[in-house]
Amino acid sequence: MMKPSRIRAAAAAAVLLPSLLVACGGSSKAGDLTVQKLDWKDCPAPSEAEGGGNTPSPLPGSGPWQCATLEAPLDWSNPKGDTIGLALIRARASGDPAKRIGSLIFNFGGPGGSGVTTLPAFASDYAKLRTRYDLVSFDPRGVGRSTPVKCKTDAQLDVYFQQDATPDDATERAQLVDRTKGFNAACEKNSKKILPYVPTTDAARDMDLMRQVLGDTKLHYFGISYGTELGGVYAHLFPKNVGRAVFDAVVDPTKTPEQNALGQAKGFQHALDNFADDCTSKVTECPIGDTPQDVKNRIAKLLADLDKKPIPGIFPRQLTQTAATNGIAQSLYSKDFWEYLTQGLEEAYDGEGRILMLLSDSLNGRNENGEYSNLTSANVAINCADEKPRYTVEHIQRKVPEFRAASPLFGDFLAWGMISCTDWAVPGAADHPDVSAPGSAPIVVVGNTGDPATPFEGARRMADALGKGVGIQLTYKGQGHGAYDSKNKCVQDAVNGYLLDGKLPTTGAVCS
Repeated sequence: MMKPSRIRAAAAAAVLLPSLLVACGGSSKAGDLTVQKLDWKDCPAPSEAEGGGNTPSPLPGSGPWQCATLEAPLDWSNPKGDTIGLALIRARASGDPAKRIGSLIFNFGGPGGSGVTTLPAFASDYAKLRTRYDLVSFDPRGVGRSTPVKCKTDAQLDVYFQQDATPDDATERAQLVDRTKGFNAACEKNSKKILPYVPTTDAARDMDLMRQVLGDTKLHYFGISYGTELGGVYAHLFPKNVGRAVFDAVVDPTKTPEQNALGQAKGFQHALDNFADDCTSKVTECPIGDTPQDVKNRIAKLLADLDKKPIPGIFPRQLTQTAATNGIAQSLYSKDFWEYLTQGLEEAYDGEGRILMLLSDSLNGRNENGEYSNLTSANVAINCADEKPRYTVEHIQRKVPEFRAASPLFGDFLAWGMISCTDWAVPGAADHPDVSAPGSAPIVVVGNTGDPATPFEGARRMADALGKGVGIQLTYKGQGHGAYDSKNKCVQDAVNGYLLDGKLPTTGAVCS
């Protein structure tokens, strides 16, 4: 199993509910890129790399979605050299022009998620912020229309995602290594030019160029999940340019990739525990178990059975142990998806794997037409460009018991996911990102106690790492990945109060 992306829970909705997607792109040659003029036009339908679909639905209220292409250096160490085009989308501020603050730039996570497709899908959540900001998002370099990393074909990815991601013996370990090497080799063959230039530091420099071209003195920013890491790196590189910023679903910047993977194992297990508790605590009978432990025991037995014999999924593919685990993980990103997990498990116990397969597809960026976005390819490329450690099979074998103790269900998968960068063509930058930002304006850091993908402890560590007076932590006692889009009024009032009026929440404030 690939490492779950640190991205907001949009993907399941894109598969199971109507999706609202869009994108743009282009390229040219370098000049003084800070004075370029963006050519905003109506947005085209999204490319396959962005997930496919239709042009975005009309904005809530009034005004069109607009798309443009920002030219940025391919290599920031040679800013006068070749350029790449970065796809942007915006919704102009809806309120009194005299009260407009500037642009509010969003990154929704991944790494590898298309901001150009995600912003329209969730525009109603940010309608209040739009009263004083142009809402802007983008496809980071290597993502979507922004010179996307390309690895395998759709048909090859169908096979790749069916692989046994938790090897039980030497033969299965060798097969996993070979398939991972094959994936990485395909990335190098098909995307050799862009692979060295997709680290988070380069995306942060792109955002500062974006700030200047959009005409803003300061960068106002809303980062979610991996977007908090990107925002932290930006604050480190450009502390004096930080305006009003919010980090939600916070990545722990102090941990190595191994420590983050172990933290995710604990986080997803905690979310599964909460799901099982919720199902069995209802007045009506829980259809997938009599007690929380019974729910988890039955899931464990299902996965063990699927390891031996898959069941029908979405023809002609079968639901394997790997696909089922992916589907379960995807459903834990939001409490809104717990009903799908219950339905999917009921189906699977009856020998039908369609719902869990849909959830797995959504985690992997596969649409109903069998086309994959480049989410997985970009996710691997950016992670491997950022992360210096390269883990051997022997090291992972030694660590599996610790991961399994953290999560009987997810531990093996997340441990073996660490092999994804072992044979990557480009060296990784560091053990973990530097987000220290002395001199930056305050940044509101929102942690969710029930977050599976970015465990709550990361919010405190991010706030501490940003520095005294910079990181201002807000705690949300809730479920799912992220806090603002839970619709919790306390969280939204605190975030809106800072972004719209500059009013910081009290340090250590708690919402529930």
